[in-house]
This record gives sequence, C-alpha cells and structure tokens, in this order.
Amino acid sequence: QVQLVESGGGLVQAGGSVRLSCTASGGTFINAAMGWFRQAPGKEREFVATISGSGGTTRYADSVKGRFTISRDNAKNTVYLQMNSLKPEDTAVYFCAAGPIISIVGSLYDYWGQGTQVTVSS
Repeated sequence: QVQLVESGGGLVQAGGSVRLSCTASGGTFINAAMGWFRQAPGKEREFVATISGSGGTTRYADSVKGRFTISRDNAKNTVYLQMNSLKPEDTAVYFCAAGPIISIVGSLYDYWGQGTQVTVSS
C-alpha cells in the first residue's frame, strides 16, 4: 500500500515563497507519475502540477505557470512543489497524488496524501 505524506505548508505573505514536499513509501516511486492538486474552501479540487516518473515531463495549470515548479528526487522518494510569487488566491489545502500516468485529471491517480494547508495573506 502506497502512503504519501505532505509537509511544508503554512502561512506566508503575498509575494512570498513556500516549498511543499511529499514523501512516498510502500511502492515503486520511480514508476509513478506524481501530481499536486489543491482545494480551496467551498471550491472543487483543482489540478496544479504533475511530473512523470523520470522527471522529464511536467505540466502546470495556467494559473500557476511561471510561478510554481514541480520536481522530484527519486533517490529520496520525494516530490516537491516550489511555489513563488504567492497570491491570496493560492490559499488552499494542497494534496499530492501518485498514479500510473502523468495526467491533469485527479481521478486517474490511485493514491493521495492527507493534504497540507497553505495560507497566503494579503
């Protein structure tokens, strides 16, 4: 059973930066595409970024492109989300997910972390 544990969330001022981490256990990490999704209060979960198993392919939501960077360290079974130039509208619970293929569709991911809160103050 794959387990994903996120960390790194918190309170940050607008314009600031935060790096989220998601560490996986119980599976073959290098074979898994990894994604980050977020859900703000009263809103649907939305795609943020995804990365292939090798790290060679990434995709981003238009709303974060140029500000967020997804990366992974397969030796550490960890995927990162570097978030720069944060805006109040980035406030949400951020979830990492693991799945068989790189995708922007959340339902294609098999495993999910518990989420970490990121709050951006104006």
